[in-house]
Formats: sequence, C-alpha cells, structure tokens
Amino acid sequence: MLKKLINSKFWSGVPAWLFIGAVIVLFPIFAFITMQNIHRTSFNNTRLLLEKGAALIRSFEAGTRTGMSGNFMGSFHLQRLISETAMQPDIAYILVTDAEGTVVAHNHTEHVGEIYETGMDLKEIFTAKDVQWRVVKSPDDIKIFEVYRRFAPVSGMHRGGMMRRWFNPECNIVNPRQENLIIFVGLEMSALEDARLADMKHSVVMGVVLLLIGFAGVVLLFMAQSYRSTKASLSRIKAFSDHLVENMPIGLMAVDKNMRIALSNNTAGSILSISPPDISGKGAEEILPLALWKLISGLEDHKGVIETEIECILNDGKIVPLEVSATELKDEKGDFLGYIILFKDLSEVRSLRREVARSQRLASIGSLAAGVAHEIRNPLSSIKGFAVYFKERQEKEEDKQIAGIMIQEVDRLNRVVSQLVELSRPVSVSKKPVSLRTVIDNSLKLLERDATEKKIEIKTGFMADDLQIAIDGDRINQVLLNLYLNAIESMEKGGKLSVSLSEEEGGAIIKISDTGPGIGEKDLPHIFDPYFTTKTTGTGLGLAIVHNIIEAHDGKITVESRPGEGSTFTLFLPGKIQG
Repeated sequence: MLKKLINSKFWSGVPAWLFIGAVIVLFPIFAFITMQNIHRTSFNNTRLLLEKGAALIRSFEAGTRTGMSGNFMGSFHLQRLISETAMQPDIAYILVTDAEGTVVAHNHTEHVGEIYETGMDLKEIFTAKDVQWRVVKSPDDIKIFEVYRRFAPVSGMHRGGMMRRWFNPECNIVNPRQENLIIFVGLEMSALEDARLADMKHSVVMGVVLLLIGFAGVVLLFMAQSYRSTKASLSRIKAFSDHLVENMPIGLMAVDKNMRIALSNNTAGSILSISPPDISGKGAEEILPLALWKLISGLEDHKGVIETEIECILNDGKIVPLEVSATELKDEKGDFLGYIILFKDLSEVRSLRREVARSQRLASIGSLAAGVAHEIRNPLSSIKGFAVYFKERQEKEEDKQIAGIMIQEVDRLNRVVSQLVELSRPVSVSKKPVSLRTVIDNSLKLLERDATEKKIEIKTGFMADDLQIAIDGDRINQVLLNLYLNAIESMEKGGKLSVSLSEEEGGAIIKISDTGPGIGEKDLPHIFDPYFTTKTTGTGLGLAIVHNIIEAHDGKITVESRPGEGSTFTLFLPGKIQG
C-alpha cells in the first residue's frame, strides 16, 4: 500500500511543464544536429563524386597524351578510351565538346557531331581552371551528377609545329582548335542517392533517438532530484508520524486484513501490559483482551466508527476500563486494509468522577451540617448544664456515675458537631516555609506513649538533606496525628509504624505505613467519605477532614491497602523545595 501511495504521489508531483520544456529545449538542438549530419553527408557525397569525376578527367587527359605520343590518332584513341571507361555501371556518359558545344567525342558515337545543350557559357567554363559540377536529369528522369572542366590532352606537345588538327575518321569531323575542348563526365546518382536517403533516415532516426535519450535524461535528472526530495520529505514525515504515534497519550493499534497486529504504540502496551515489539505480526485474537477482540470482530458488520466504553480483563487478572474508538482502515482507492483502534484508560477518569461525586456529596453535607450544628449545639449546652447540676446534687454514687456518663456523651456529641462544622467550612491555611522533618518529629513525639503502651515500633526514613516547603504546619500536624492514631488503633496486638520523607519533582512525599489488618477492597473508595468508618467508636469524619486539609494545600492523598498486609497513606505536598 505504501509503495502505491508513494508512486502515485510522486508522478502526480511531476509537473507537465517539465515535459513540455524538455521538448522545447531539446528539439531545436537535436534538429540542428540532425540537419548538420544530413548536410555533412550530402557534402561528403558531393565531394566524393566531384573527386571521382576529376580523377576520370585527369586519367583521360593522361591517356590521351600517351596515345598521341605513341603516334596514335588522338581522336580515335580518346574515343576508344571514353567508350571503354563509360562501360562502368556508375558512369552515365562521357563526352567532349568544343567551345561551341559540338560533341567531338562521346561514349555513344551516334551523338558525335551533335550540339550538347548545357544552357551555360562554355567559353567561361573553358577559361576556368577548377573542376565544376552540376546535377542534371536524364531523359529517363534519373539524376546525373555532371563534372566538367576544360579538356587539355595535348598540353605543350604541339609547340614544335605539330599540325593542330583533330580528325574523327568515323564521323569525318575535323576540329581545327584542339585546345578549346571541354569534357563532361556524367555519374549516376541512384546508388549514391539511395545511400544518401539511407544516411538521412539513419540521421533522422539517430536524431530522434538522441532527442528521446536527452528528453529521458532531463526527465530522469528531475525525477532523481524529485525522488531525493520526496524521500527526504517522506523520511521527515515518517519520523514525525512515528514520534507522534509513539508519544501520543492514547493507545493506538492497527490490525491488518489477516487479523494480525501491524502497529502498536507504547501507550497501548502500557495500558494492556504488553510489549509492542513482541506482538508485531502476531494474531490479534491471541494478543488482545477478549472484550477488545470482540469489538474488532464486530466491525465487519458495522459501518463507520464504533465509540464505546468496555471493561478489559488483562492477563494478570486486572480489570481496566477503556474508552475505545475503532473503525475500518482503507486506502485512497477504498480498498480494505485492516482496522485501526484508539483506546484510553478510564481508571483515572473514573477516579476523578468519584472525587467529583464525593465533593458534591460533601458540599451537600456541609450545607446541611451548618444548619444542624447550629440547632444541636444550643440544646447540648442545656443538657450538659443540667447533667452537671444533677451530678452535684446527687448523693448516690450510681447516680453520679450516670450523670458523668451523660456529660461525657454530651462532650462527644459536641466534638462531633465541631468536626461537622469544621468539615462544612472551607479549610483556610496559612502557608510559610517550615522544615518537614521537624513537623514529623514533633508529631511523632505526641504519640510515643500510646505507641509504647501498644508495643508499636516507630520507624522513620528521612533524606540526608532537610526539606523546607511552604505549608500550614499546624494543619499538616493535625493530618499526621489523625493518620498516626488511626494506624495505632488498627494495630491492636502491636506492630510497626513507618514514616518516610522524600523529594519528588514539584514537591515532597510523606508516606505513613502500618502493619495492621488493612482495608477491604470494597471500603477503599469510601474511606474519605464523611461518616464512613469501620471502627465501632469512630465518627467517620477524621479522614474526610484530612482530605480537605490536603486539598487546601493543592496536594493529594492516596491509600494502598490489602487485607492482612497493612495500609500505606501517601501525601504529596506541592511547592518549591528549599534545602
């Protein structure tokens, strides 16, 4: 799929002006080169024919001189030489005329004595020294390459008084001016024309081939540059997408059409307690929790996106609530590729929902408590006054004890009302830098006696450096004492109370652990609710007040506990640490 996408993107990115521009630039260049080749070939062919004709003329002159020096009759000897030479297949004709155009020798003797119509000034030709040429057509419409110039067979041989007569015994033609002769050699151009056409076709073909090669070269250069640019861009996009997928705060999984895991990010592995590199390519049914697998299987019959919340049971038995979005994955052509799943752990969200609900309950209770406390305190004061009065007036010891119990119960109700009022009011704190170690040491001294009586060992663990942080020392001392007392009350047969202090980014951590019976799993979500208690004599307001004090410090309190293993309360107090 990726290769198809890259190819389509690549070719769509090649602009049309590139092809048009390459043709516009390269065509004139290679057309010029082709025409130059054709012209060069034509020039070479002309030169070849011209040299051949000139060579024949020189040979005739030399042969004629030889014949005349051997006392042969010159005209007869020239006629014979012309006839024999003209028998070659590429020679159309050879003829000699005088300055008036009368044929004095011809390879076809029947033309001797005729006038050779050239349409040229023969006297001008006779005075020229260089070989000249022209292209004429024969009666059969065949192109003839005609080479001509002055014919000088006798040169300086006749200066000694030799008779200057040219006698043709066959035609009885006498030329009294033997030096005014012009020779014409006609060479057939059919074979050469065929070769020229072949060369022209070859040149045109080669020009077209070179044009295509040049065009392809330009396009390939651009394609190579475009490929490098596209590759670099894809590398950057891939690096960005990989970084984005790996570090996104929600889990992502891709399942191919063969129902195998194709992609999984770190968040997905963390949520499902699996290692992404170890599951790539494995079957989705084997790896995914049952609830998630059923959701993917149901996508075959569902069009669009599925958004729902499910409970997933992991391999270790842990139940994780997930918010899941799943849909089919298709390419740009609509072909099915697999499924894409996005999911988020709702554990913290649900915890926050419970906190919000608890805060709402506390707000309602606080409003109620303010009114109830006002109505109860006045009657309690009256009841306590009458109880004291009756205790002082009674003579019987039993009646005094009953009156004392009434006074104790009234005091206990008053404390409950006071705690209720405190819970209903917003907690005000006065922060100032204090030593956390000092606060903890002072709070522990207040319960050393109670711990000793119950055979409870107190163990502390502090950092080497003292930590100072801006808090309300009295309020935090109240929190610590409440947690200590709860821990001591839970360890009826002795045990160990551990208190540790450590530094964390953005604040300090205080941990208070006991070896008591622990808190049941069902009770853990409610221990900070008002009036929730597992003790027979407890009011259920202590931990609720503790929670409010920590929240007033913008901190956080959490608890970990398992039945039979004790409990650990963790306090996080934010602020700038001062060593």
